[in-house]
Amino acid sequence: MANLTTADLDLVARTAMLAGLDRADLALLMEGAHVASYTEVELLFSQGDKADRFFVVLEGRVNLFALTETGDHSIIEVFNAICTFAEAAIFSAGSFPLNCEVMAGSRLVHVPASGFLKRLGDNRSLGLRLLAGLAYRQAQLIHEISEQKSKSPSQRLATFLLALAAKSGESERVRLPLTKAVLASRIGIAPESLSRALNRLKAYGVETHGREVEITNVEALRRLCRDGGAD
Repeated sequence: MANLTTADLDLVARTAMLAGLDRADLALLMEGAHVASYTEVELLFSQGDKADRFFVVLEGRVNLFALTETGDHSIIEVFNAICTFAEAAIFSAGSFPLNCEVMAGSRLVHVPASGFLKRLGDNRSLGLRLLAGLAYRQAQLIHEISEQKSKSPSQRLATFLLALAAKSGESERVRLPLTKAVLASRIGIAPESLSRALNRLKAYGVETHGREVEITNVEALRRLCRDGGAD
């Protein structure tokens, strides 16, 4: 592991939970934190492990997952750069409620819980500002879940593709950052429903070539997300 650089701290300052802090307070809270790089897929923690730290994704992606009765992975949440995750565990039960794997090519900040919580206890105003950030993120998650539940499989997939295109800055061709099995779990549909949704989106200008997706009619996808259809 390595110490945080100035550039790393700049990225940490962009996360929802920590964005409301000034630079001095942020640097104080990040004392003792380190950056780890991952060259291959690795289990970061298991359900029930002691929550002795939380994390910031600087690059790459992590998957939070549960294990089904048959031993399969059920993806609960995917975290991309730049965001914090697992922070709720250090404030509540003290153990991680899910499993987590980190993808190859990722860089994460590990923030030890003990020092972080002590510094918050010594400065209550910092805690209030962090709560505001956490409340904002919780509101976002509730909105996302509500939106997802009200959409058809095709609409969920179209929404994901439009967000991916906007994030990449490329409206015509994007690369799926997840395998199709993980993507299906991420948007809350069965793998076979994903295949059907991809076929139905052909009528809206979507063509897939492995993990490469070509979008020839962005407006049609937007109308589908807004007005429905396809299913």
